[in-house]
Amino acid sequence: MSNEIQATIRSEQGTGASRRLRKSGQVPAVVYGDKQEAQAIAVDHKEMFYALEKESFFNRILTLNIDGKSQDVIVRDYQMHPFKRQVLHIDFQAVNSNEPLRMRLPVHIVNAENSQAVKLQSGRVSLLSNTVDVILDPKNIPEALILDCANVQAGDILHLSDIQYPEGVQSVALKRDSNLAIATVTGKKR
Repeated sequence: MSNEIQATIRSEQGTGASRRLRKSGQVPAVVYGDKQEAQAIAVDHKEMFYALEKESFFNRILTLNIDGKSQDVIVRDYQMHPFKRQVLHIDFQAVNSNEPLRMRLPVHIVNAENSQAVKLQSGRVSLLSNTVDVILDPKNIPEALILDCANVQAGDILHLSDIQYPEGVQSVALKRDSNLAIATVTGKKR
């Protein structure tokens, strides 16, 4: 999927208008932030449904074309139907590329299969949180934060400070001097 999303301004709001919009293959959405009024829009359901399945959709800047006017946004929130394969609503936040952005980035574990805990101690590395709240430059958003587990042993607890942060990315919790646990390592100690 490209980084460009086509949208139209919706004049009607409310439950009935949203139902009619969904039946016509559209998703009601809102754009807010960057010192502007919230704006009700509609986007294509099929495009959004398949885009929301990809992790990378949530941590990149998207270009929202609202009736010919372009705006940089990120996906802030969305709602799915409890049992149907249907997107009910999406919230987009406008982004100013000159100001720091606060967002949640996913954490990916690497080299766990090569660690002593997994190879020799029948262990497993378990994430306690899949995402980390960070402040970053909107021009350089990484796909994910990397937690290298090559040297872990059974019983270890990995913290936010163990994550490899790319340049320009800072953990909100670490800025507050709160080094929270992010992963645990299980296994039999020798």
